[in-house]
Amino acid sequence: MKISFLLHNAYGIGGTITTTFNLAQALAERHDVEIVSVLRHRERPNFTLDPRVSLRPLVDLRHEKEHPLHLRPAGVFPVAEYRYQQYSELTDQRIGECLAAIDSDVVIGTRPGLNVHLALQAPEHVVRIGQEHLTLDNHPPRLRTALRRAYRRLDVLTTVTEADAAAYRRKMRLPGVRVAALPNSVPDPVLPAADGTAKVVVAAGRLVPVKRYDLLVEAFALVAAEHPDWHLRIYGKGEEHARLRQLVHRLGLSENVFLMGAAAPMEAEWVKGSIGAAASNFEPFGMTIVEAMRCGLPVVSTDCPYGPGEIIEDGVDGRLVPVGNREALGAALLELVRDDERRRRMGRTAMENARRFAPVPVVEQAERLIGEAASARRTGQPLAPQSGRIHRALVSQGFAARDAAYAAASGALRTVRRGRR
Repeated sequence: MKISFLLHNAYGIGGTITTTFNLAQALAERHDVEIVSVLRHRERPNFTLDPRVSLRPLVDLRHEKEHPLHLRPAGVFPVAEYRYQQYSELTDQRIGECLAAIDSDVVIGTRPGLNVHLALQAPEHVVRIGQEHLTLDNHPPRLRTALRRAYRRLDVLTTVTEADAAAYRRKMRLPGVRVAALPNSVPDPVLPAADGTAKVVVAAGRLVPVKRYDLLVEAFALVAAEHPDWHLRIYGKGEEHARLRQLVHRLGLSENVFLMGAAAPMEAEWVKGSIGAAASNFEPFGMTIVEAMRCGLPVVSTDCPYGPGEIIEDGVDGRLVPVGNREALGAALLELVRDDERRRRMGRTAMENARRFAPVPVVEQAERLIGEAASARRTGQPLAPQSGRIHRALVSQGFAARDAAYAAASGALRTVRRGRR
């Protein structure tokens, strides 16, 4: 079977790129797999791609950034999508041409705007699978309204958590579409696991406001005050770097907290630590949490929507604390810093429990979904379960009406603001 992934930019850095590369690599064991990258801005990807997986870009920004069609707004990619400004008439054209000529059996979209392209433009023989790496509630009403229309033409819609899958089933009216949770996978570690002896807390991800590294630094100040021989290493790059550096200096933590820059892959850095940490206000999944656990680190995380609570078992393989609570985060870190045996025991348990996110079980689940969708498309039978359909229809109609009203109101407000300029 030939499987194609439609990805925003395979040459960047981010969780969606990581998990797409991981899943593509695992599927390549038994299938012909390619990644179609809408955009390209550098010669090689930041992450290593398995040589069995082919990669082809559609728009090379190094040469086509000023292309006349790229200076015109996109018409297919939804306006309310977060990445809209990076799309254009040129991306519309190239994606449409790619899908029209594609010889794959299955195409997997990896963000809402690309799922819309897939739903509207893929040939009839293609199994259409849309992946959601954010959450339904994170999308603005105007986008949710657009997705309700387009997503009905998908075969499968996957979310990264059960909680988000439940939200889609409850709030969206998608007859005939299978909505299923498919967690991100993390490759099997190749290095020996952390032994819990290093006096190091490790965090990783984009340095952006929602990740709340400022909260983590402030919480770690409580640790450093009691245990000045412990260190916090933060890996990643982003807009918050300068502000975080200033915060570290202001709190007098220059000898304890280190901004390490980006590292890919992260495995060699996780195993140098003894505790993983995450302080996000919002985390659709929590790829770095799984990475840390697979390397033998218990993780202290905020219990934000939706991912951490489905990954960490509080008090068993990590700790969950209220969102935005510096004292609770610091206290949970201190619990593990103070108790060597508990920290090591939880680290071993974390490694065992995180095996459910290994490539084999995740790929087996993906292959089942793909096989069932392919069979349903051949026979014309719907995939979605039918029980409770009347109740779900009434509930979803209520959410649809509410989103449409919000979208109309925001559109009117934009019109008024333009008139005042």
